[in-house]
Amino acid sequence: MPTVLSIQSAVAYGHVGNSAAVFPLQRLGVEVWPVPTVIFSNHTGYPSWRGPVMSADDVSEVLTGVAELGALPRVDALLCGYLGTAEIGTVLLDTAAAVKQAHPEALFCADPVMGDVDKGFYASEEIAAFWRDEVVGAADIMTPNLFELEFLTGRSTRSLADVLAAAEVLRAAGPDVVVVTSVVGEGMGAESMRMLGTCAAGAWLVETPVLERSFTGSGDVTTALFLAHWLRTGDMAQSLGATASAVYSLLEATARTGSSELQLVTAQEDLVVPRFTFTATRVR
Repeated sequence: MPTVLSIQSAVAYGHVGNSAAVFPLQRLGVEVWPVPTVIFSNHTGYPSWRGPVMSADDVSEVLTGVAELGALPRVDALLCGYLGTAEIGTVLLDTAAAVKQAHPEALFCADPVMGDVDKGFYASEEIAAFWRDEVVGAADIMTPNLFELEFLTGRSTRSLADVLAAAEVLRAAGPDVVVVTSVVGEGMGAESMRMLGTCAAGAWLVETPVLERSFTGSGDVTTALFLAHWLRTGDMAQSLGATASAVYSLLEATARTGSSELQLVTAQEDLVVPRFTFTATRVR
């Protein structure tokens, strides 16, 4: 059974950050040790929210306590997402180094949560710069959306070839595996959403139908599911296809209910045996 140490946000109501990632990982048979960077009442897409951003010292204390148990050699992957502050980022990198020292084959999977095409940046300039300047060179896996990919690489994308080229630029800067979670552009129909995954073995694209609404937390679930499948198979085509199948099935179930929050519990079987199946196609 793989073990993931997950450092990202937590909410009491709804599903984003660890509150979106932990349960899917557990349903796929992954042991998860969640550490919050913020503890909010709900995600920040609502008109209001309450709760603290954790201090870097508090996050460090929790992680130090885990390390003092002698548990770090059991960590197969460090997963990170919403940081809260750039100072927490420093704790994250220290933890990545400690995990690698304790278990050299452990993976560092980073979801660079900072913004989106329709919203622009919702993370601070300091956090965005931290992802670009510090995390890219340290991560083994990165899962940016298209907006984040363009920022991290300094490249604009208009076509699938542009997205693939930018993903390869990001790979060359650090992570062995890059998954772009939202691929759009010229020559690609608006009726589909796409994910692109690239690694040393090649690049693959998977397409799913578009659902006519947005889903907060879907990127957090996507990264968690991809990491789980990658830990199990180490195969890009399998991992990308399995992730797209589960995520689309979850989002379709959520859309049918009209809920503003992901229906993770109601649709939990879709995480393991999705109702919809999609296959990744090799593009490089």
